[in-house]
Amino acid sequence: MRDLVAAVPDPELPFLTIGELGILRDVSVEPGGRVTVTITPTYSGCPAMDAIRADIVRAVTGAGHPDVVVNTRLSPAWSTDQLTEAGREKLRTNGIAPPGPVLLQIRPRCPRCGSAETEELSRFGSTACKAQYRCDDCLEPFDYFKPH
Repeated sequence: MRDLVAAVPDPELPFLTIGELGILRDVSVEPGGRVTVTITPTYSGCPAMDAIRADIVRAVTGAGHPDVVVNTRLSPAWSTDQLTEAGREKLRTNGIAPPGPVLLQIRPRCPRCGSAETEELSRFGSTACKAQYRCDDCLEPFDYFKPH
């Protein structure tokens, strides 16, 4: 059941699953058949949470389990440490710089050419959890998934 739920795509980053994003915390099936799913948003105001809940319910009921509960857990808070390596690679291949170790990374590397010569254009990118950057070498703009 966990694999089924983990495969639900993120509505804002549809090339990533909620498992790869690391927001899926727990999936349990109770003796009566109820499926309980626990998720943690990337940040407390994430507007995609309603869509993610609905997609989880649709996936689980579509697999023949009509009794589904989706709980949201805010603590411990999600961090970019929960991104899987596959998720980080998918971000990179889709033109979004994945976050590196927060204490070691000063500027994100360009996902296109790999240069560390980048500059922030806007603290907010295409969604609130991303910032807009530009590479000073290849001059291409890109989103950077903010570390949390």
